Amino acid sequence: MSQFSTALLLKTKTVTIRDVVCNGECRHKSDEECAHKTSLVYPYRGVFMRHVGRTDTVAEANQVLFFNAGQGYRISHPIEGGDACIDLSIDESMLEELAPKEQSQPGPAFSFRRQRRRIDPRAQALIALLRHGLRRNVAETLEAETLALTLVRRSLGERTSHAAGASVGRQKLVDRAKLVLSSDLARRWTLAEIAWEVGVSPVYLTQVFQQVEATPLYRYQLRLRLARALDLLGQYDDLTSLGLDLGFSSHSHFSASFKQAFGQTPAEFQRSAQLRRRP
Repeated sequence: MSQFSTALLLKTKTVTIRDVVCNGECRHKSDEECAHKTSLVYPYRGVFMRHVGRTDTVAEANQVLFFNAGQGYRISHPIEGGDACIDLSIDESMLEELAPKEQSQPGPAFSFRRQRRRIDPRAQALIALLRHGLRRNVAETLEAETLALTLVRRSLGERTSHAAGASVGRQKLVDRAKLVLSSDLARRWTLAEIAWEVGVSPVYLTQVFQQVEATPLYRYQLRLRLARALDLLGQYDDLTSLGLDLGFSSHSHFSASFKQAFGQTPAEFQRSAQLRRRP
């Protein structure tokens, strides 16, 4: 049985969008693979590690990863459950137009300088709208292309994304904390529990996480939960159950947090995306 399944959601002269699901059965590093085309990869479920040379990157729903054409990489799954991602590639000339010059590397072909950027909640909402709309055949081609370009622009914008800058040691510490949070999204972790898991003091953990990710640890956890909610909205009729299953204390807490992040309540997002529970 293959570890991967890939669904082509959209292919035009401008944009190609694929939904890639991996069962994550292989926990160690995979054989080296090579990207054939530069693309932006948006995890929306689960977590994996991408290894490029000596650089390791945690891939989860708060990030966009850049896969450069011709660049070798390996994948591993430190946490059970596998992952699912949207793989988005656009015409290279358009990518050069959208990406700030400081984010690309010099060379004959366009490639990204960094491995990843942290995206904002509105970008996560765009990912969900694209995936749900194309999966259910309710998004027209022009709409999907426009949403895709808006997503890329937002993912690369200095005001709407963040490139972490830190020493290798601090980045590894933050990555370990991310894996702890991702291992159980519904768990109401305490700061002491996370700090114990990664082997540092609570004070040091909060300081380093804020410095590297430019956001507090608790808010990062909230963003992971809300991204999972975007993924699951089509499977729940009872939104109170969805919120409780993701660790929110009540429906009002879930609904208010969702609206603050995405500009709509969960019920409003369900209606706007034309989501219905499958029979």
